[in-house]
Amino acid sequence: MSSAESQCIKIWGAGTSRTLRPIWVAEELGLRYELMPIAPRSGETKTVEFTNLNRKQKIPFLVDGEVNLSESLAICRYLIEAYPGGDILRPESLIDRAKQDEWCCYIYGEIDESGLYVMRRHRDLAQIYGEAPEAVSSSADYVRRHFEVVSAHLENRKYLMPQGFSLADMLLMSCLDWALAYDIELAPSLLAYRENLSRRPAFRRAMQTNYSVEI
Repeated sequence: MSSAESQCIKIWGAGTSRTLRPIWVAEELGLRYELMPIAPRSGETKTVEFTNLNRKQKIPFLVDGEVNLSESLAICRYLIEAYPGGDILRPESLIDRAKQDEWCCYIYGEIDESGLYVMRRHRDLAQIYGEAPEAVSSSADYVRRHFEVVSAHLENRKYLMPQGFSLADMLLMSCLDWALAYDIELAPSLLAYRENLSRRPAFRRAMQTNYSVEI
């Protein structure tokens, strides 16, 4: 884990695309943090200790002093704005903040929740939510359609925002790896984009941390 002049931050959760996001942000910022590697649907999120922190019983979850936060996007945004450092874009103008929010909402709402997570529910978690092959197939098509929008935007661009690497890129990157795990083919511009981001040292550390812990 990285070290910086900050109090010890605790990040709960590991092993998923969503838990990768705050870990990656912490690594990019060089923060000192402690990972509490509990897994979803393992029973650990339903313990009294964790439920007292987060009644939603969901991961990822952040504890930073008196700040308790759930939802990966909210956690990441908090860390970026609360702690200096790294080369993550911090938009200054209203328009630039709105454009970044537009990408974040689009990726989280359409690609993650409405597409990939529906596939996860009825494929990886079919024992809980039931098998639904048609839902999985239609969700994959839905994801592909939105990846077409993103891939067109990324033609001849390194990042989603013109000013550089941002939180929106971190959300998209986590979804690209998720999609590849589900055998969704990516356009050349998305593959080049993913290859570029995968070279970031902080990303590699975050991947190692998120996916190598015993959960």
